[in-house]
Amino acid sequence: MALKEPPFSIGIEEEYLLVDRESYALARAPDRLMNDCKAELEGQVSPEFLQCQIEIGTRVCANVSEAREDLKRLRATVAKHAKTYGLAPIAASCHPFADWKEQHHVDKDRYNDLKRDLAGVVRRMLICGMHVHVGIPDPDTRIDLVNQLRYFLPHLLALSGSSPFWQGDDTGLASYRLTVFDNLPRTGLPPHLSGWSEFDRSVQALVDIGVIEDSSKIWWDLRPSSRFPTIESRICDVQPRLEHTIGLAALTQCLARMLWRLKAKNQRWRLYDNFLVAENRWRAQRYGIAGGLIDFGIGEIVEFPQLLEDMFLLIEQDAEALGCTIEVEATRGVLETGISADRQRAVYHDSIQAEKPKEYALQDVVRHLIEEYHADL
Repeated sequence: MALKEPPFSIGIEEEYLLVDRESYALARAPDRLMNDCKAELEGQVSPEFLQCQIEIGTRVCANVSEAREDLKRLRATVAKHAKTYGLAPIAASCHPFADWKEQHHVDKDRYNDLKRDLAGVVRRMLICGMHVHVGIPDPDTRIDLVNQLRYFLPHLLALSGSSPFWQGDDTGLASYRLTVFDNLPRTGLPPHLSGWSEFDRSVQALVDIGVIEDSSKIWWDLRPSSRFPTIESRICDVQPRLEHTIGLAALTQCLARMLWRLKAKNQRWRLYDNFLVAENRWRAQRYGIAGGLIDFGIGEIVEFPQLLEDMFLLIEQDAEALGCTIEVEATRGVLETGISADRQRAVYHDSIQAEKPKEYALQDVVRHLIEEYHADL
C-alpha cells in the first residue's frame, strides 16, 4: 500500500528588532504598541525575550503563496504601528551597533525563568531568527525526515546569513547569531534518532528529572515541533527582505517533500555523522555563500552556485507539486545581490569610503535594513 502523502503545510515565525527612526538605536517596544498589534493580529504577535524584540507567526498555510500573503500582512501591520511611536522594525539577526548589556528582558514568568536558569548566557541573546514549520502528521516520519534533512541545514544557513556585525564591529562571519545561540544548552545539530519513541524517551528523561518542562526547551537547529505536528527548521538568520524569507521557506518545504519521496520508494538520503555536517555548518556560518560547502559524496568543496543548481535538480518535481517553482528559483538572485551580510557590509564600506565616521556608517546599515524590511510590502 502506498504511503499517504503528508500535507507539507507551512508556517513561518520571525523575530524583529525595533529601532528608533532618528538615532537607529534599539528601542523598547511600548506596551501600547504591543496592544495595538495584538488587537489587529489576533494571537499572531507576541513579545520576545528582550524588550526591543517582537515576534510574529503566520497561520498554518497550505502553500508558499498563502504564507507570503499572511507574512506580508504581519510585517506591514507591525511596521504601521511601530511608525506611530517613531519606531521601525528591522529583520536582521543582530543589530549592527547595539550593546547587549544595555538591553532588558520582558517581565514575564517564562522569560524570568530563562534568566534565572541560563544566567549570563541568556543575557547576550540580542539575536533574532526565523523558523519554518512543515506539516508532517506521522511522528516517526518526522524523526526520519529530521535525520536526513540535517545534511541540508548548512545550505539553508549559508543563504540566510544576516548578522555580520556585533556591538559595532564586523565579526568576519555571515551569521554571528549562531555563536551567541550555541552557548545555550540543547542547541546545535539534532542527534540521529531511531524513531519517535527514542526522542520522546530522551525528552521525558529530562522532564522527569525537572531539568526542562517540555520539548519546547530543545533548541536544536531542526526539531519536531513541541506544539504542532511539524518539523521545525530553526537554522536560518531572519531575512531583511520578505521575498528571501519566502524563498528559504520554499526550499525547506521542497527538501522535506523530496526526502519523503525517497522514503516512499524505500530509499533515503545518506546519513553523515554530525561531526562532518558541523564542518559545513561552520563554513556556512563563517562564509555564507562565498566559501563553498563540502560535498561528502565526492569528497570536495563545491562552490555554492553549483550546490544550489544541484539542489534545484533534486527538488524540481517537488517544487512543481507544491506550486513554488518560482519562489525556489528566485533564490538564484541572492547569488547576484549577495546575502544580507554581504549587502550590509557593502553599505558600511561605501559609507566609510565616503569618509563618514564609523558611527554614521553603522547607522547607514540600519537605515538600509529598514528600507529592505519595507521593500516587499
